[in-house]
Amino acid sequence: MTLYFTDEHEWISVEGGSATVGITDYAQGQLGDIVFVELPATGATLSKGGEAAVVESVKAASDVYAPVTGTVTESNPALEDDPALVNSAPETDGWFFRLTLADPAELEGLMDAAAYKAFCDGL
Repeated sequence: MTLYFTDEHEWISVEGGSATVGITDYAQGQLGDIVFVELPATGATLSKGGEAAVVESVKAASDVYAPVTGTVTESNPALEDDPALVNSAPETDGWFFRLTLADPAELEGLMDAAAYKAFCDGL
């Protein structure tokens, strides 16, 4: 399993041709208490950089972008009942959706953990 990050604060965990996507701990910290999450439908085709989901907090609503192109295989049903999972476990149980990768080469433009930490330190 390989973990990548975007400059929009999404993470993507890749295993084979499948990936799990969510928002980073940094992102949830900036948003504050999450009160609602709108997830993509199973079977939806997402384009790299395109809108994939919406997360609403007490502070604001924010789009979540697809880090890669792919087809959604599953959305996290736990977030419908408990959107605060994004706050308590953003990079584990608070994942947003899973997808099949259309083009694994798109991963090449993403950051690894060290690069992402340096990116956040510069904000």
